[in-house]
Amino acid sequence: MRDQMLTVYEDGTPIELAVDDVMKYHGPTFPGGVAHGFCALQHAVALFGDVERRRVQVRTAFPGPGGRDAIEMVLRAVTGDRFVVDPDLAKPERGTTLARYVWEFSYDGRTVLLQLRDDGLVTDEFIALGAKVDRSADEDAHLRVLKREMTDRLLARPVGEVYEQIG
Repeated sequence: MRDQMLTVYEDGTPIELAVDDVMKYHGPTFPGGVAHGFCALQHAVALFGDVERRRVQVRTAFPGPGGRDAIEMVLRAVTGDRFVVDPDLAKPERGTTLARYVWEFSYDGRTVLLQLRDDGLVTDEFIALGAKVDRSADEDAHLRVLKREMTDRLLARPVGEVYEQIG
């Protein structure tokens, strides 16, 4: 589903963005983070209905630059000071692999809290290798493969099957 689209509005004018547009904006470094931000945002917009992009506020435990760039391109929330990385939003009881994949979106007095589904979308191997400080060239190459595989898993699912609403 690499052709996934997301529509937001600015002053009533629809802005349609494909996940590939957001990938181009971010660059090749963290495609999984872009996919996480895009999928979480797609889910939130599906729940809210039409949204004026500059009125959506975002809090997340996810600190990755790919996720931040997805939110910035679609919502302009970073430059609009409506994006916060809040480690307290994490769910440590879910374990190291899943703890930080939590997103909270607020729009016009409504709030949606989402967490990543616990069904293998992110692997323990990916988290461990990504956190490793002194990776070898072979490990870096393997990490790139793991990033691409995770990205593909995330984007292969329809809206609502990557993240689940918990609040």
